[in-house]
Amino acid sequence: MRYYISDLHFFHSNLNEHMDNRGFSNVEEMNHYMIRQWNSRVRNGDDVVILGDFSTGNAEETMDVLKQLKGKKYLIQGNHDRYLKDKDFDRSLFQWIQSYKELNDNRRKVVLSHYPIFCYNGQFRMNAEGNASTYMLYGHVHDTYDEYLVDNFQKQTRQHIRSVRGKKEPVMIPCQMINCFCMFSDYIPLTLDEWIENDRKRRGK
Repeated sequence: MRYYISDLHFFHSNLNEHMDNRGFSNVEEMNHYMIRQWNSRVRNGDDVVILGDFSTGNAEETMDVLKQLKGKKYLIQGNHDRYLKDKDFDRSLFQWIQSYKELNDNRRKVVLSHYPIFCYNGQFRMNAEGNASTYMLYGHVHDTYDEYLVDNFQKQTRQHIRSVRGKKEPVMIPCQMINCFCMFSDYIPLTLDEWIENDRKRRGK
């Protein structure tokens, strides 16, 4: 099974009182809860793609957390993943570390980046049933005004239609950008299908 999640920010105590307002009494409580939530879903044979900003801790602290988390971890590097620059950090704790990646997930293409990409590769593509065949998964913006702007962009884009070779009638632009921010899933990594449904319900509100 493959899961996705973003912006866990282990050891980032300020997020309990500012920006995210996570509400934990201290960073130890936050870290413990996130580890427990992760391991409640993920098994050792599963793959988890982390869409950046995994930890603001040092190399030793971050390695300790990674060793407690089940599954094989893959990292899309975020702007806060500074532990990667430490020569003592064991990069083999991640299966790979990339700034950008494109993968296939159950006959769908996923574009992976820490930062939302407004004109991502495959934005116009649909399958034979007329559903989006490419999904852009991102993080970075948490649940801030920037996320509101991404949502607004998607709404505007989906209102447009365009001509497509081989089709008699113009078609809508699917535009599927999903914010995998950890607080949207109560810190539990989710599959692509689960994130699609999570995103639909959240934006529907």
